[in-house]
Amino acid sequence: MQVRDGMSTEVLTVGPDHSLRAASKAMAARHVGAAVVHDPDGEGASILTERDVLQSVAAGEDPDAEHVRDHLTSDLVYAAPSWTLEQAAAAMMQGGFRHLVVLDGGEVAGILSVRDIVRCWARQRADEELAR
Repeated sequence: MQVRDGMSTEVLTVGPDHSLRAASKAMAARHVGAAVVHDPDGEGASILTERDVLQSVAAGEDPDAEHVRDHLTSDLVYAAPSWTLEQAAAAMMQGGFRHLVVLDGGEVAGILSVRDIVRCWARQRADEELAR
């Protein structure tokens, strides 16, 4: 299976000037653990994860005063839709993260989470069991 088979194509996007609280509310409303950050003046897409928000709150920072741009995940790894789920899982394990932004032709095509990979693998295994 490939990344395109498991990725979510409906991607929550926030701006770099949003507060952490506003981004967190949007993530909670959509039941997602990450948001793609689109900065028209930046160098491509970035990502804000629940872990980034948690670290800020744990440090005692005010989520109403802190901006998304100051809490982005660094060293972002992008996936291609043609990657296998095994390649995506290996990249996640190596980088220690749970989400990959999927780029197709330089544009955001989706986002893939560990949960998406597990769901695909579980469905594939169930299909294989039914075929026996």
